[in-house]
Amino acid sequence: MAVKIDNVRIVLVETSHPGNIGATARAMKNMTLSDLALVSPKSYTEADGEGKGKGKAYARASGATDVLYGAVIHNSLADAIADCDLVIGASARLRAVTWPELNPREMAEKIFTVRAEMAGQSQPVFTKTAIVFGREDSGLTNAEMDLCQFLVHIPANSEYTSLNIAAAVQVICYELHMTALLHQGEIIKAANEHPLATSQEIEYFYAHLEQTLVDIQFLNRDNPMQLMRRLRKLFNRSGLDKIEVNILRGILTAISRSIAKSE
Repeated sequence: MAVKIDNVRIVLVETSHPGNIGATARAMKNMTLSDLALVSPKSYTEADGEGKGKGKAYARASGATDVLYGAVIHNSLADAIADCDLVIGASARLRAVTWPELNPREMAEKIFTVRAEMAGQSQPVFTKTAIVFGREDSGLTNAEMDLCQFLVHIPANSEYTSLNIAAAVQVICYELHMTALLHQGEIIKAANEHPLATSQEIEYFYAHLEQTLVDIQFLNRDNPMQLMRRLRKLFNRSGLDKIEVNILRGILTAISRSIAKSE
């Protein structure tokens, strides 16, 4: 019996070619994934899939039309990942900005065990995860990577690293599927006593933190990104849960109140 991986969302950002969307749907269905999100896809018409037509996406989906037709279109990456606890960006190259980086196998294990690690559970648990793939020609921007806790990089021939986006999705989904098969029978629901904070809740916290650091004159508003990126890395390593985020925001609110009283 196939293991359904219903906790992982594949997110494609500004995909240029509708055929790559269809091929991605096919790659996902091969490996029992079905949650597909599209962020402002280019040249993607009703005939390509949204209206169950016969366009390029439909043709490349090759029978995986349920995944294709179920794709949800978003105007921003933040919207596409808002309900996810863990966000991993796919990077075709090693970045100058140091960011926690995994290979596909490490990524699959991380997705499978992260909630158990944070909650101190004895059994592996899948957590709600988004894996984000950028544009075919330029990948993800630094601002988009700021929304990710980790990057995943597929090791390839150093003399020819070009990999079609659907092929990259296939590699990632294969590793997820193999990990699920390895642990089948042990998978338990993600709900537990210590639910992780969603991407949206984390972003609210970072905005709150940045404003507070400006208020106490610790952060230069004109050049905030280096410090904020380092703080993101620090908190991302800890895997904040909902209660922890509420505590941290409560501290920030208390700081703001104290500043207001002293003025």
